[in-house]
Amino acid sequence: MKRLAWVTDIHLNFLQDSKVEHFCRSVADLSPDAVLIGGDISDASGLKSHLKIIERCLECPVYFVLGNHDFYGASIEVVRSVVQTLAEEYKRLNWLPASGLVELTENTGLIGHDGWPDGRLGQGERSQVLLNDYFYIKEFKYLSHRDRFRMLNRLGDEVAEYFMDLLPAAAERFENLLLLTHVPPYRESCWHEGIVSDDAHLPHFACQAVGEVITDVMQNFPERKLTVLCGHTHGRGEVQIASNIFVKTGEARYRRPQVQDLIVVD
Repeated sequence: MKRLAWVTDIHLNFLQDSKVEHFCRSVADLSPDAVLIGGDISDASGLKSHLKIIERCLECPVYFVLGNHDFYGASIEVVRSVVQTLAEEYKRLNWLPASGLVELTENTGLIGHDGWPDGRLGQGERSQVLLNDYFYIKEFKYLSHRDRFRMLNRLGDEVAEYFMDLLPAAAERFENLLLLTHVPPYRESCWHEGIVSDDAHLPHFACQAVGEVITDVMQNFPERKLTVLCGHTHGRGEVQIASNIFVKTGEARYRRPQVQDLIVVD
């Protein structure tokens, strides 16, 4: 049996380092066997230093994915490279897209990927919502409206392909699975201020491609249980998608990072 502290959307770039250390120590005080971080840890300029603080303050494995804010001020390619190098140097830091399938216990496995909205749900390409992502992440700068959605499609499909490759093998091996990602994979899990996001925001807040993969794979393993842990929309909510698929979305407030849940796995 292990205790896992799950946090998401902690946005440490809004805090002074002393406050970051205080938060990390409050997590350590829970004595978790591992910590799960669901993205939006910082921004590109602060991510490396904040991950080092996390590693220093937490004397347990840290499994994490990145969120859209983690790429602000740089490119996706550069940030991924920096994080992979850092995770290779600091053994307690485990970036899940590079870690593959992780055994937490004999019965429980963990997989994860950063995740991206794929622009397909709700109004799709008709949505006129503009997120800061499209101005602060290099790959999105200067794209036309149409090309922006093509980029979202590509990034979302990349994540879906990752889970399509890994999830069947994970379900073959483990009775219980945790899937950590930043972006909700279903419309029903896009919680914001107590309700599901509207059709204008859904293309930017959810990944239809990942949801379809999860549903298709888990239909073939009805005796297995999958819990998805996600964030991004800053609203807390839970939804049972199927008898063996449960999604928990974490809430968040800037300058007020918190532990979403202490999860016990057998």
